[in-house]
Formats: sequence, C-alpha cells, structure tokens
Amino acid sequence: MSWFILAWQRATDFSGRSRRKEYWYFTLFNCIVFLFLLLFAIPFSADEKPSLLPLGLMGAYSLIVMVPGLAVTIRRLHDIGKSGWWYFIAFVPLVGGFVLFFFTLLDSEPYANQWGLDPKAAERAPMPTAPIYP
Repeated sequence: MSWFILAWQRATDFSGRSRRKEYWYFTLFNCIVFLFLLLFAIPFSADEKPSLLPLGLMGAYSLIVMVPGLAVTIRRLHDIGKSGWWYFIAFVPLVGGFVLFFFTLLDSEPYANQWGLDPKAAERAPMPTAPIYP
C-alpha cells in the first residue's frame, strides 16, 4: 500500500524515476478498484434501463487517476533509461501497447541516468572488487 501512496504523493512529478514496485502496485490497486466498481454496476444493470451511477463513478475514477497514472508510467520509463515520450508508442496500433507493457517489465538501470539516481541503490549489494595483482 505504501507504493500506491508514494505514486499519489508524486502524482504530478513527471521527472525522476519509479521502480517496478511503485508502478505495478499502483496499477494493481487501480485494477482492483475498477473491478469493484464493475461488480457494483452489475445489480444496477439488472433493470431494462441501466443506471448511470456506476458508469459515472467509473468515469470519475478514471479521470482522477489519469494524471498520476501518466506520471508513474513516465517515471517508470525514465527508470529503464527511456524518455517519457516513449509513452506515445502505446498509440501505435497492434504492437504499441505490447511494447509499452514490455518496457514496464524491465528492471531498473543499475546506475544513475539523466533522470536521477538508481532508486534501488540502497538495496543492491556492493559489488566486490577483484584484488589487483602487481
């Protein structure tokens, strides 16, 4: 849950880097909320004339999470060394969404890049150095 909250705290921050955990926990939580809203909509659609309340709630939630979702995706792209402009590859028919999905699965660059320091640097074990023999 802390990763989801972190994504909301950085909702308008389009610079920097986001780890896979932050991106995927944010995405998972949003999928759970949408599933809940969809299940909430089922009893309302039993009538011949469906209610607009569940659809309105889903639309409102979609608008609320649009900017934080875009921000965390762009920071995720920064984490693998790609520009945020790569987000627009999702609009390429048939393959664009798969390419963006693949990018979100990649591991962080293990060093600082132009968007900041490695967010996993504290967790990475220092690499042993080989002794230098004369």
